[in-house]
Amino acid sequence: MNSMITILLIMTSLIQYASEDNRFSDLRDQLVEIEEKLDGNLGVYVKALHDNTSLNYNADRKWYLASTVKVPIAIAILKKVEAGELSLDDEITLSKSDFVDGSGDLLWQKPGTKYTVKTLLEKMIKNSDNTASDMLIRLIGEKKFNKQIQQNMISSGINNITTILQVRYDAYSELHENVKELSNIDILEVNKESTLPERLKVLLQKMKVDKNDLKAKSIEEAFDRYYKRELNTATLEAMGLLLERLYEGELLNSEHTNFLLKTMEEIKTGDDRIKSGLPNGFRFAQKTGTQISRIVNIGIIYPDNNDKDRAFIIATAVEEFDSFGEAEKALENVGRSLHKVLTE
Repeated sequence: MNSMITILLIMTSLIQYASEDNRFSDLRDQLVEIEEKLDGNLGVYVKALHDNTSLNYNADRKWYLASTVKVPIAIAILKKVEAGELSLDDEITLSKSDFVDGSGDLLWQKPGTKYTVKTLLEKMIKNSDNTASDMLIRLIGEKKFNKQIQQNMISSGINNITTILQVRYDAYSELHENVKELSNIDILEVNKESTLPERLKVLLQKMKVDKNDLKAKSIEEAFDRYYKRELNTATLEAMGLLLERLYEGELLNSEHTNFLLKTMEEIKTGDDRIKSGLPNGFRFAQKTGTQISRIVNIGIIYPDNNDKDRAFIIATAVEEFDSFGEAEKALENVGRSLHKVLTE
């Protein structure tokens, strides 16, 4: 009798596994088609929280995170608030040395202006403000921040995260070591140029070096070399687990979990990525990231009625593409490919 029960249990498990596998097999086929049409590489991690089934499409290798690092930064800050080490009302003074190129309006504000921690968090997530994120990393300390990720968020799968400004120094150092002599304002002036050849031209002038002395031929090549160092990278599985733990309330208390998710729902970037492909009736708490030949989009998808039993985790990235528009279209198509999985 016991052996019969065991056999039935095994058969039930196999049937359930086959059903779950078939459920995602159509999605996998669609992802293959999306990647085939894309001049680049695609990675996708999806997890249905109501039954713990998941799909891994190139999600177990490291991908460059770009501005999606701002999610663990926000979690780290809020954990400090919960520990009584910070307050959301604490004020931080903006200094000239804080300025970093990119989205957001802090870059254009007057040094000496004070901002609360809460305001910086909102600017970092909603507007992907790089100056805000670097100010918050420095508030914690870069080493302490990375230690906090390992000890309190997720133990493996996420490599060392640096400030956005350090990304610039590390990438441009692949061109020439003289970049370390430049100020953040020098880097800012380089990145104000609209094209990469123009940026290289200004960078050469700032570094006072000849083009023939460069280790890489272009900024694109410099970033390719930088990406191989795997700084600011993670597996999409790891980022998915981080989002899952956030959503389930394992990382922050309910007040701060709701604050961060609401802030992620209100972001001003990425409307042409996964979000644009999702069906009606779903909310998306997300974060996007963009860098040379890299686009990332991660988040939590749940019904408008906030049914926690129907939430899905998504972490996806595109790399080595030629057309930015086509890469964004690929992520929109990833959103469309989720329709059946989300609504069945």
